[in-house]
Amino acid sequence: MKNNLFPIFLKTEHLRFLVVGGGNVGLEKVTTLINQNPKTHLKIVAKDIKPELQEVLEKYPHINVQQKSFEKQDLEDVDLVIVATDNTATSKEVKQEANAKSILVNAADQPDLCDFYLGSIVNKGHLKIAISTNGKSPIIAKRLREYFVDVIPDEIDNNIEELNKIRNNHKGDFSQKLAHLNSLTSVFDKKKSTKNYKRLVFDITLVFFALFIGYALSSVLSFSDAKSFVYNIPTIFYIMLAVGFFAQLVDGAVGLGYGITCSTSMMLFGVNLPSISGSIHTAEMFSSGISGFSHYRFGNVNKKLLLALAIPGVIGAVSGSLLLVYLGNEYETITYGILASYTLIIGIRLIILAFQKKIERKKLKGVGLLGFSGGFLDAFGGGGWGPVVTSTLLSKGKKSSLVVGTVSLAEFFVTLAASLTFFAALGVSHGFIIAGLIIGGGIAAPFAAKLAGKIPQKVAILAVAFLVILFSVRILVKLF
Repeated sequence: MKNNLFPIFLKTEHLRFLVVGGGNVGLEKVTTLINQNPKTHLKIVAKDIKPELQEVLEKYPHINVQQKSFEKQDLEDVDLVIVATDNTATSKEVKQEANAKSILVNAADQPDLCDFYLGSIVNKGHLKIAISTNGKSPIIAKRLREYFVDVIPDEIDNNIEELNKIRNNHKGDFSQKLAHLNSLTSVFDKKKSTKNYKRLVFDITLVFFALFIGYALSSVLSFSDAKSFVYNIPTIFYIMLAVGFFAQLVDGAVGLGYGITCSTSMMLFGVNLPSISGSIHTAEMFSSGISGFSHYRFGNVNKKLLLALAIPGVIGAVSGSLLLVYLGNEYETITYGILASYTLIIGIRLIILAFQKKIERKKLKGVGLLGFSGGFLDAFGGGGWGPVVTSTLLSKGKKSSLVVGTVSLAEFFVTLAASLTFFAALGVSHGFIIAGLIIGGGIAAPFAAKLAGKIPQKVAILAVAFLVILFSVRILVKLF
């Protein structure tokens, strides 16, 4: 069926709305109108007013509220009517009386009684997108709205402002102005903009994988003793197989915690400290590369934020790696205590994150310092990039999909820097550890994918926090 609707955008300060109904639907419609324009001329008629709606109305004293049944006199000085009641008889009465006065009506969830629809709205400053499914599936419109809210960058409003200035100050004729504006907005061509990043991540991952496997095989195995090698695989490989499986299961179900889970588990088994972080980052580099590539492909990466995190993050990762190599060899007991204390703090931070309520957006400052700190602590502690950087950005009210996507892609470069540093300083003496983590994680991946979304995020994060704190405390007690 063809959709014959004609979309328009109304200047609501020039219109007078009547909402009939004060329940859940009435709350939704009133909130929608106010969110678009707090100064909307609005009258509400309802026998019962929901307490949540009453709280909203207290903030807008200019709204006229009449707690009574609908009467045709209520249509005086009204331009548009929204019926927010599940009483079909009332809806039909309102529509009949309103249409008799040439007033258009929207009846919630009753398409046959609608003269117009209220679409799902995407707001990004000056940019506004209205989505309609011709009254057939409001839930699809809602999901599309959520998708576009996440995909469209918050900086789009700044871009619109700058383009408006250029448009107003442009001295050329219409065709010249159009050509100039088209060239400036060509960056929105996703097919062009994603190629370089996707190719870069893929090539680096492939080269490093080939380098690592080649070096490991040449330094650990020779063709003549390959057979005996299989029969003499050290116990640590099987331990790391289990650690990698468990850590990936946790990370897949929760969305964070791979590094910190591996780190605390490996400390319990007495793995050499530099080998802990080096192994984790080498194993994690492959998963973060694939993850970052996927997020970029689906438009979940903010380029400006990516550069602001990745560059200082790489510097921090190299610094943390070198410091750990030195301290881990010279001051093992002290370093164990520092790392256990660090993981304990991360566990507490995870608890705070689990109970964190949704907060309003705040201006983000010190992104470079955040990236450096996250990279340094991640390399030095064997994990924590996600709990440190992701939780900080989310606490500032940033969109979760963009935060996760951008942080995941930045993590690839951070783990790459840490891996190369450990690789240069330590070689691949910890090759069995890395192999165990990679294979264990690979086996767990499909199970983790099935768990993702099925376990409440709050419960899952608290579970990870509990394990991290338990492991950390056990290590500290053992040391002191």
